[in-house]
Amino acid sequence: MKNIKVLGGCCGNCDTVMKMIETQAKNLGVEVALEKVTDMATILGLGVMSTPGVVIDGKVVHSGSVPAPSKIDAWLKG
Repeated sequence: MKNIKVLGGCCGNCDTVMKMIETQAKNLGVEVALEKVTDMATILGLGVMSTPGVVIDGKVVHSGSVPAPSKIDAWLKG
């Protein structure tokens, strides 16, 4: 199981990224524990200055835009 956190406030892009990850994980049959983190102190503490951000198993893998589905697939397969 992959532990995934989507970092960001109440922007639509953050919700879009959450839904994309859920969809891609389901399509690939990958089990994920998905969490949305909105606390700015926590987000900045991870070194993310631009949201949405994505953290997988404790490592920041993306920030600042909505990732392409192919990128999400690569994270989930990795």
